[in-house]
Amino acid sequence: MKKFHFAILLVIGLLASSQSFAQMAIDKGTKFINLGIGVGGYGYYTGGGVGFNASADFGVTKNITVGAVAGYKSYGSVASYNYNSFDVGARGSYHFNELLSLATDKADLYAGLGISYYSFSYGGFLDNYGTVYVPIHIGGRYFFSDNVGGFAELGSSLATLKLGVTFKF
Repeated sequence: MKKFHFAILLVIGLLASSQSFAQMAIDKGTKFINLGIGVGGYGYYTGGGVGFNASADFGVTKNITVGAVAGYKSYGSVASYNYNSFDVGARGSYHFNELLSLATDKADLYAGLGISYYSFSYGGFLDNYGTVYVPIHIGGRYFFSDNVGGFAELGSSLATLKLGVTFKF
């Protein structure tokens, strides 16, 4: 019961004190680097395993970033086949902090789309598949200090859910 009361007091305290924070500014020159893991995917061949991903976002104007994304996933499956997939591409994001009037400078909510090349192979070099597609993403970052935080993204890329660490420069 003490934990429950403490949690309620903590939430009330955070809500009451949130008015003293400013919004996180996303302007020209703002830089983010995300490093994480991803799970899920679309279809039989991309749904398994845990992937690794990285992305970089660079502020080009108020509330808009552009950048790059890359990911890799490998896992074993039926009949000793090893499934490997990777994607690499460019992306753009709109940051909703100002639009939503977020009352904290530690959070960043964003969404966007990009263009990526996806490659998939299984069983050997002769069984390769590649295509260009338009992935979408929606995500958020929360900063524990001025430059380091965590991020979570949902999207239509190599992994449906991405989680990891984010750095602001």
